[in-house]
Amino acid sequence: MRYSAYPRKLALAAAFALASVTGAVAQGYPDHPVRLIVPFGAGSASDSIARIVADGLGERLGQRVFVENHAGAGGNNGTGSAAKTAPDGYTLVFAAPGPFVINKSLTPLTYDPEKDFEPISLVAKLVNVLVVNPEKIPVNNVKEFITYVRQRPGEISYSSVGVGSSQHLAAAYFDIVAGTKMVHVPYRSGSQVAVDLVSGSVPVSFQLIPNVTAQLKAGQVKALAVTTKTRSQALPDVPTMAEQGITDYECYAWFGIAAPAGTPAPIIERLNRDIRATMADAKTQKRLLDIGVEPNSSTPAEFKTFISDEIAKWSVIIKKAGIQAN
Repeated sequence: MRYSAYPRKLALAAAFALASVTGAVAQGYPDHPVRLIVPFGAGSASDSIARIVADGLGERLGQRVFVENHAGAGGNNGTGSAAKTAPDGYTLVFAAPGPFVINKSLTPLTYDPEKDFEPISLVAKLVNVLVVNPEKIPVNNVKEFITYVRQRPGEISYSSVGVGSSQHLAAAYFDIVAGTKMVHVPYRSGSQVAVDLVSGSVPVSFQLIPNVTAQLKAGQVKALAVTTKTRSQALPDVPTMAEQGITDYECYAWFGIAAPAGTPAPIIERLNRDIRATMADAKTQKRLLDIGVEPNSSTPAEFKTFISDEIAKWSVIIKKAGIQAN
């Protein structure tokens, strides 16, 4: 009895010592700048959002949060590199659907998005909107659009910024639920998508709102519906798919912040608290809404569940739609 209790006492003592060290580290956190890896190029939508969030978060942490762009492989390169950094709270990653959800169904990854990271919080939602060239696609609502496309199977093309992008998946998902059959035209340049949408050479797109705001204001394209369950603050007059009869359908880009697995819980809690305060700040909200982005936030547990649910959802849709990496 005396001997069997000894290892237990040692384990308890070790656990107490570890908790003390972890608490001490968290108490002094952060004492130098924090790096936020954005796995996409400078000037991208994710980069713009990350810099706005980093500014607000830095104010609350009392240390600069600087953005480091590490683009390549659809976000896999930067995300993979973040997974290998020290779990000390000084390197974070800007989480996005591609590297955290979609790419898992399309290509082998050097990391596991569910095991190699500690989700901290969602920060933003970027809504897709179904837009058409009004001269090439003469319809006024989703019902008319479905009828028009069904009568022309395989003839109507839609654009996206690449295989597995939110624009691509929104359209492929729509094809499944609406019983339509459109042709995907992937682009490398988002600017060229807008040019061809306005010219009518590729007359349909499930675009992210910021990418077509100017064209919508100029009347060059027509918005038929947003792809979220509630209306967008950026386009409050545009109805949702559900309002027009397409239920059980939702697609949007989202962004969040995560840390390498093993980051101490007190640091995750501190970051979550300050991120949520940042996303509730009126100045941050205005900066995001001005570029068509809706602020968001969550608890770490909610974000973790959200990622797992997204992986399960999109793996089924990708398989059903027959989507494959280039």
